[in-house]
Formats: sequence, C-alpha cells, structure tokens
Amino acid sequence: MTRVGRVERTTKETSVLVEINLDGTGRVDVSTGVGFFDHMLDQLGRHGLFDLTVKTDGDLHIDTHHTIEDTSLALGAAFRQALGDKRGIVRFANASVPLDESLAQVTVDLSGRPYLVHTEPEGMAPMIGTYDTTMTRHILESFVAQAQIALHVHVPYGRNAHHIVECQFKALARALRYAAEIDPRQTGIPSTKGAL
Repeated sequence: MTRVGRVERTTKETSVLVEINLDGTGRVDVSTGVGFFDHMLDQLGRHGLFDLTVKTDGDLHIDTHHTIEDTSLALGAAFRQALGDKRGIVRFANASVPLDESLAQVTVDLSGRPYLVHTEPEGMAPMIGTYDTTMTRHILESFVAQAQIALHVHVPYGRNAHHIVECQFKALARALRYAAEIDPRQTGIPSTKGAL
C-alpha cells in the first residue's frame, strides 16, 4: 500500500507544490522563502518520518502570510489524500515534546472532522526572523481544515519563542506519525460509523 499525497495549489498570490509519503524515512526538501517556516516543516517531516517535499513561490514582497497559509492548506490536503480511506490506521495519538524550557503536548484524532484547540504562552516575541509568531495558530487552523482532523495543541510553559513554536511542530510530527501508523490488529476502518 502506497500512502502518498500530492497537491498543487496556484492562486494570484502563491504557487505551491506539496508531496508527502506517510511511510517514508524523514527525507525533506522544503523551500518556501520563509526561513523559520522551512525549519518547522523540516521538523515535521523528520520527526514524523514523512518524506516531504514543499515548494512554494509566494508574494513575499507583501509579507509572509499568504505563503505560509497556502502552504499549510496544501499540506493538509496532501496529508488527507495520503491517508486514503484510513483503513487499518491507529487513528488516535498523542505526543509530548520538550525543548529546553518549553513543552508541547499534542493530541490528534484523524476523525474526518476538523477541529482545533490551541494554547501557548502569552507575551511571546512577535517575530522569529521573518516569521510572525501569531501565524503558528493559523498554520494549524489551515492544516486542520484541509486534513480534516481534530487537533489539540497545548504549550503549558516556555520562554523562548523559537523553542515554543519548534516543540509544537516536533510534537505534532510525532502525534501524526503515531496516529497514521498501520495497526496490524486493525483490519478495517477504526470507527463504529464504518467511515472516517
């Protein structure tokens, strides 16, 4: 079974290509023009053991918003496509990941229903390079909307903005990896509805 998703999204603001293999080895090739966002997508692929290619050409002369948003939408759509009918998956998973003084706790349900709960410490630095730290929640909102998953992300504490954001992506990677894994005891779709 090949679990691969490929999405191309082109608007007047951006041109995005995302390819993901859920059963990869963590091979990542990412270029969005937003350095810190590239770093976060690299964390997602490597710690999720997803083979991930992301190529985005966006209107960075305006700001980074459209580039980050459209990439996140395409990533969510590619992830959903790669899951297929979700037959045999684990479905639910959680992961806690520390990064020095910061901790992220992520729980996911590959439910077919988009819902996001997101909390992180207040008073974070507003920028990490050209990355607006308020975009983290919007990345997750966009991803969840297209992936059609329920996602709870909680950062109970942390001081350094880089660490606060990065541990979220690492924990997200692990939770998605565990939830998407094939359960050898699960022969059907893990839902009493018979569909996810």
